[in-house]
Amino acid sequence: MTHAYPDNRFLRGNFAPLRLECDAPDLVIEGELPRELDGTLLRNGPNPYYPPRDDYHMFSGDGMVHAFRLHDGRVSYRNRWVRTDKLNREVAAGRALFGTFGNPATSEPEVRGVRYNVANTNVLFHGGRLLALEEFNPPFELDANTLASRGPCDFEGRLRGPMTAHPKVDAQTGALHAFGYCVDGWGSPRMAYHHIDAAGVLTRTVEFDAPYCAMVHDFIVTERYLVFPIFPLTIEPQRARRGGPLLAWEQDRPSLLGVMPREGSAADLRWFAGEACCVFHPLNAYDADGVIVADMLRYDAGPGFPHADGRPPDPRQAEARLERWRLDLGGATDTFTTTRLDEQASEFPRLDERYAGLAHRYGYFSTTPGAQGRAAVFDEIARYDFVRDTREIYRLPAGDSVSEPVFVPRAADAPEGEGWLLAVAYRAREARSDLLVLDAAQIAAGPVALARLETRVPSGFHGNWMPAA
Repeated sequence: MTHAYPDNRFLRGNFAPLRLECDAPDLVIEGELPRELDGTLLRNGPNPYYPPRDDYHMFSGDGMVHAFRLHDGRVSYRNRWVRTDKLNREVAAGRALFGTFGNPATSEPEVRGVRYNVANTNVLFHGGRLLALEEFNPPFELDANTLASRGPCDFEGRLRGPMTAHPKVDAQTGALHAFGYCVDGWGSPRMAYHHIDAAGVLTRTVEFDAPYCAMVHDFIVTERYLVFPIFPLTIEPQRARRGGPLLAWEQDRPSLLGVMPREGSAADLRWFAGEACCVFHPLNAYDADGVIVADMLRYDAGPGFPHADGRPPDPRQAEARLERWRLDLGGATDTFTTTRLDEQASEFPRLDERYAGLAHRYGYFSTTPGAQGRAAVFDEIARYDFVRDTREIYRLPAGDSVSEPVFVPRAADAPEGEGWLLAVAYRAREARSDLLVLDAAQIAAGPVALARLETRVPSGFHGNWMPAA
């Protein structure tokens, strides 16, 4: 039997590991589930199989995918661990073998040099493949029906290095825009852009060097441009070998946005500079009249990461707020401007994905009016209207928390924002979860329906809607 998990805030409450895989074929539903909802809500997040060997970071927990299948007014549920080579080796040994992030100093000698993959950040169906995504590795393929693990996906050998957990689906072509960083290994500034067509074939790669090596969690795609954000959350193996942090916040470096035309090359990259800050998740971006407009959730520092000298982070800087950034491609300066739109702590931005890369009106967020956002706990869902500059809120009962909201359109040709938001709520008093279905145009009214789980979905990261075939 494994020993107890340590006392860590990301191993308590709904962050605590769920040590079971299960199937629930017919959930109890309150309200009336819209019959038009025919597909699967997929979610991914960290769920460490064994207690960690060293200081735990939630980015390092083993991936578990959760699937809510909605059909004909009914809901079923299934969850499965993503059984990477890392997890399989540990299950065979009956204990954790790898240090956090694969740190060789805290890993067993037998696994040093073995690829460390937890596949725990996102899950997306594209080109006939269900892919669990984590930015330090290639995608990991699962069976779209059973969630059984199939193995790494390198797109028939065309993918070199890792791939982002946040690829963007082209709203017009159905193609996937993706990128990778640390292409030549930890600390490498080498990055790569990838175009994967609607059939799942990697058709184009452009490699280039970033100004410095940093954690690049997400990026921006518009109708004409790709934007690669470099924030001073740096990766330095030499610093780690000296006993410092591998990933650290360096406030003296600038933030940089590299702009490249969609069909461009590395020679076409143009870098725009701004003050040090950090963005994990843009909502969306579009270009018009030579200006790129991007709606971003900005942190004042790398949230939860130490300074380069080892000093702990300031928790007051671990709250993101909505800003609108502008890059004037025809201007005389290579800087970008920022405008604060909302003061509430928010994360996990989503939109009507039919408008990805295009001008949008609505955005959807997990929010909280209190400081608990610093601990990645959110108890509200918000809809922001960028035309009226207004925010509408659905607030959960006291003590409960909510996942990222995912938008599903009412129909393929429905107007923007006409559809539903799907999210998973943790019911703290009962230590279990519900699937919430809200009318996206009237979220303050609360769920039109919910499906009750007898277990819980641990607090995780990202997910997507997979329409029925």
